[in-house]
Amino acid sequence: MIRTLLVDDESLIRAGLRFILESAPDVEIVGEAADGDEAVDAAARLGPDVILMDIRMPRTDGLAATEAIRRLARAPAVVILTTFDSDEHVFTALEAGACGFLLKDTSPHDLIRAVRLAHGGDAMLSPQVTRRLIHRVTTDAPLRRRRDALARLETLTGREREVLTEVGLGRSNTEIAAGLHMSEATVKSHISHLFDKLAVTNRVQVAIAAYRAGLVD
Repeated sequence: MIRTLLVDDESLIRAGLRFILESAPDVEIVGEAADGDEAVDAAARLGPDVILMDIRMPRTDGLAATEAIRRLARAPAVVILTTFDSDEHVFTALEAGACGFLLKDTSPHDLIRAVRLAHGGDAMLSPQVTRRLIHRVTTDAPLRRRRDALARLETLTGREREVLTEVGLGRSNTEIAAGLHMSEATVKSHISHLFDKLAVTNRVQVAIAAYRAGLVD
C-alpha cells in the first residue's frame, strides 16, 4: 500500500482527495493536515510514502513545509497540488524538493497515477506546467546554461547519459528499462548515480539537466 498524507487548509478539498484516492486499491490515506506546520509534524510522526501538498496555507505554506519535510531522515515524496501555476511556484517547489506539480483540476485518473509515480521514484507535472517549464529552461540564458550543464555531464558514463536522456523525455522507469534493455533495479541505480553526480534531489531536476545540456530537444 502507498501510505499517503493529504495537506490542504480546506477540509472539503481534503475530503475530495480522500474520496478519489481511496478508490485505488493500492493507496491508503494515513492522515491529513491543514497547514505546513501540521504537515511537517504528521510526516515525521506517520511516515507516509507520498504527500499531496497545497501551496497557500495559514502559518507555514506548502513550499516551506516541503523543504522541511525533504530534510527528514526518511523523507517522503512530495507532490504539489494547487490552483496556482506561476513559474515562480513551479521552480520554488522543485528547488524545495517536490517531485511533481499538479493543478487541482487534474483528473482523478491522473491524480492516482501521480501518487503511484511519486512512490516509484518518478515525477509527474501537469501538461500546462510542463510546457511552461520547458519554455523557461530552453530560453533562459541558454548558452551559459548549456555550457554549465555540459560541464556537469562530464563525469557521467555512457549508460548514465542514455538514462538521463530518457528521463528528459519524460519516460518512467518501466519504459526506460524496456527501451534500454535493462532491469528496473538497474535503472533506479543509474538514476541514483545521476542524483549524486548532477547534485540534484529529484527526477524533475534530472530532466531539466537533460534539456539544458541539449540531450533533449
